[in-house]
Amino acid sequence: MTVKVPLPRTEDLPEDLRTALAQIPPLNIFRMAANAPASFQPLLDLASSVLIQSEFDARKREIAILRVAHVTQSLYEWTQHERLARNLGVDDAEIKAIAVDGPVTGLDEEGRLLCRVAEEISRDVRLSDGALAAILERYGQRQATELILCCSYFNMVSRFLESTRVELEEEDLIGKNTPEGVVRR
Repeated sequence: MTVKVPLPRTEDLPEDLRTALAQIPPLNIFRMAANAPASFQPLLDLASSVLIQSEFDARKREIAILRVAHVTQSLYEWTQHERLARNLGVDDAEIKAIAVDGPVTGLDEEGRLLCRVAEEISRDVRLSDGALAAILERYGQRQATELILCCSYFNMVSRFLESTRVELEEEDLIGKNTPEGVVRR
């Protein structure tokens, strides 16, 4: 028997959460977050600040998020963000390069830096002085901070997804390029 946190049934949710869920994509991550009503809207607001309101380039952001998903072995996070990355122009070769075990070597200098930052935050928690200096020089204070916040946020998200055992939606969202290093749980 697999233990997991059940997704709440719509009829069991307060009216404000039913209304909020009806206005966003029907993704299991959002439904699972509704199990914590006090955190639901703040979680969505933080996601919006990272994904929509940030000045940090969306394509670069998705490279970093994919690396977080690979390092944390979050299939749900990988699947959702692989789709977004492709829509933003990340190609098959880049996706394959992001999904390697060990240091990423198959990307250009900037891609390797993005993956290094994502990996250090995911594995070591504290970004190294070298990586921090490199992103401050390349992106400046605001965008370096936004990149760090993005990687930190998606580490929290991957831990939430994996610990509650959020499953992919019923429709087949798994891309053909799902890396072998991301395990199906």
